[in-house]
Amino acid sequence: MALDDILLEAEDKMTKTEEVVLHEFASVRTGKASPALVENIMVEVYGSNMRLREVAGISTPEPRMLVIQPWDMGSLHPIEKAIQKANIGLNPAIHGKLIRLVLPELSEERRVEFVKLAHKMAEHGRVAVRHVRRDAMEHIKKEGKSGGVSEEDVEHAEKEVQKLTDQYIKKIDEHLAHKEKEILTV
Repeated sequence: MALDDILLEAEDKMTKTEEVVLHEFASVRTGKASPALVENIMVEVYGSNMRLREVAGISTPEPRMLVIQPWDMGSLHPIEKAIQKANIGLNPAIHGKLIRLVLPELSEERRVEFVKLAHKMAEHGRVAVRHVRRDAMEHIKKEGKSGGVSEEDVEHAEKEVQKLTDQYIKKIDEHLAHKEKEILTV
């Protein structure tokens, strides 16, 4: 594998890690309704477990309300039970053919808990980026030992991997700062 391929693969993996962190951040409640809060809740329907987003439409008609509209009315009550079981602090209310979830105002204590959760998610992301760096460095060293690549090229590639690592960790930190501000804004 050429050094350029190693660098491209590392950057691709780091980009995916950043996307995962952003998706995890979307599941952290801020006081504003977001379908990401509930879309991955597992619902037992049709004899198997399915994600909520696979059995219903999720919308936000108001800033602090989620509306879940099942595609099959038979899954209305299983969805309600799944949301209650998920223990996300939301109480589902059935209104005809849909379920409404009203997000209560967050207490200061709860906001601090969510900030800690976001910090934990960001740290997992940073660790994942460092793992990608470690793997890329190992590949680069193997290429250098197998011959055909000058020491200078190996050094340059290692510096590039470190630059990428710093860049993606900085991006994750920026996303964290934004999410923290969003959570703490009343």
